Amino acid sequence: MDGTVLVADDDRTIRTVLTQALTRAGCKVHATSSLTTLMRWVGEGKGDVVISDVVMPDGNGLEMLPKIQHDRPDLPVIVISAQNTIMTAIQAAEAEAYDYLPKPFDLPDLMKRTARALENRNRAPRREEPALGADAPDELPLVGKTPAMQALYRLVAKVMNTDLPVLVCGESGTGKSLIAKTIHDFSDRRTLPFITATAADLSDIEGPARVLARVKGGTLLIDEIADIDEEVQARIVRMMDGPGDHVPRFMATSQTDLAHAMEEGRVRRDLYYRLSGATILVPSLRERVEDIALLTDHFLARVEREGGPKRWLSDDAAELFRAYSWPGNVRQLENSVRRLSLTSRADEITRNEVEAVLGNQPETGPILKGGDAEKLSTSVARHLRRYFDLHGAMLPPPGLYARILREVEAPLIEIALDATGGNQAKCADLLGINRNTLRKKITDLDIRVTRRRKLM
Repeated sequence: MDGTVLVADDDRTIRTVLTQALTRAGCKVHATSSLTTLMRWVGEGKGDVVISDVVMPDGNGLEMLPKIQHDRPDLPVIVISAQNTIMTAIQAAEAEAYDYLPKPFDLPDLMKRTARALENRNRAPRREEPALGADAPDELPLVGKTPAMQALYRLVAKVMNTDLPVLVCGESGTGKSLIAKTIHDFSDRRTLPFITATAADLSDIEGPARVLARVKGGTLLIDEIADIDEEVQARIVRMMDGPGDHVPRFMATSQTDLAHAMEEGRVRRDLYYRLSGATILVPSLRERVEDIALLTDHFLARVEREGGPKRWLSDDAAELFRAYSWPGNVRQLENSVRRLSLTSRADEITRNEVEAVLGNQPETGPILKGGDAEKLSTSVARHLRRYFDLHGAMLPPPGLYARILREVEAPLIEIALDATGGNQAKCADLLGINRNTLRKKITDLDIRVTRRRKLM
């Protein structure tokens, strides 16, 4: 790499690691713990790329981005943040950040993004008049630090100011409608209506006209599109083809794998292709186990802000939350937390109290409705095809092989450890790998190991 990188972070370790890595890669580095110093360097014309934290002792890094973009529009800024919420990703996109990474970040990945920014610094994309709506919600329960959620955040940030139709797929309780509303609330249509239409709203011949009259060029969300009969689907196609003077943005939600439903003839092909301009796959809670603690803390804090008691989970209770399959996903998690906040006999919620609320562990069904259980390889292939499709004509970032292996390897080891009660010798034997190899993978993948008695 060739260029000068300005690093701003109040964590001395991060400054040191980035300085050493970038210097070894051939860059000149100026590092600071102060936004004031960073802005002085920018004003003096220093630097070819900026890497900045959000929360700094003397200000907010995101609030500096508009000034950087105004003064030096060709200076790419990579935002890194420990605030792992969709709000951070959206605000970074609105403020025209070149890229956004959550902490803890993968150093090789950040280095590749920095190299790309140095190569493209004179071709950085610009959007006209980015602005965060004054009436935008300041808190969203879309919380998560897992790769699946971070990918979702980035995709939401990319599509929110386009006119592409959006299809949001995921299990019940994952927040599909919330994601659609979030896209609307941060889009250029935020001041226009957001209308959700069901099959009943479109069931008669005048239904589409009434719905379009209500939406007035805003956003129209069609709820559970796969559950609508073919006649109404045809009506929706005609509505999308001739929406009148005020063209709305069309979105739809589905618990069903819509491509599978289309192949089965339950969804019209013309409707599927009209709606799938961008497809957002919302992961189930089982697919982002590491986010359960974040969500639990979020809901406990929300109850306290609403005037409820201050509560927290004991270690055993938190482990049970983590091991549960959550068939009702985030909605079930929130309801369980609220109930425990009200019924717990002490400030610390015990494992026995959690067991009483959650009951017996239910069987985990298919991730998306729409057919018999399929082979793992088939499911993985389908997921990868969607992943490539989401990038359109562009290729995914380099390093895909290692990222995919990590996505499969981490849950495999976590589940094997859970099945063996945290006994690493038994787990290594179960997996068929050396115990030292297992220990290294546990460290590299940041897997939490909890020992307990397990009936084998």
